[in-house]
Amino acid sequence: MFSNPKVAVIMGSDSDYPVVEGCIKVLKDFGVDFKVMVCSAHRTPDKAAEFSKKAEENGYDAIIAAAGKAAHLPGILAAYTVLPVIGLPIKSSTLDGLDSLLSIVQMPAGVPVATVAINGSENAALLAVQILAGKYPELREKLRQFKEEMKKSVEEKDRRLNSKINEHYYA
Repeated sequence: MFSNPKVAVIMGSDSDYPVVEGCIKVLKDFGVDFKVMVCSAHRTPDKAAEFSKKAEENGYDAIIAAAGKAAHLPGILAAYTVLPVIGLPIKSSTLDGLDSLLSIVQMPAGVPVATVAINGSENAALLAVQILAGKYPELREKLRQFKEEMKKSVEEKDRRLNSKINEHYYA
């Protein structure tokens, strides 16, 4: 049995990696183990199906699937597993990622794929962490700390901006 949360981060192409880097950073920051791989729904469909079928027995808790253009990878993976699959639409050269977003979000009944914004890799990782927090209580505390740090950061930005405005207009 695995004691650490584990997420598979699967890209349809290695060209997706610059976007996926943000996802990897968030998973590392939260102490979530992960494996990154390239696997195409169209060019290596057997590999995608086989990975997904065995993901649970191989200790994975969730799958993040990044794909562009037709973006069938998240749906293929979701079809073969009961694990949560998070689709990460990648901005493509043709339709700015709208094609990817619609391909991922419009799944048929019975095969859900959670979907984040186009190129929203950090949110894909955060959603995975939130899902895993139900099973791993230590992640809930890390999420609370993360949200508190975000709150403090915004409050500090507000303070600095107002200070700058006051200096400029009331000097």
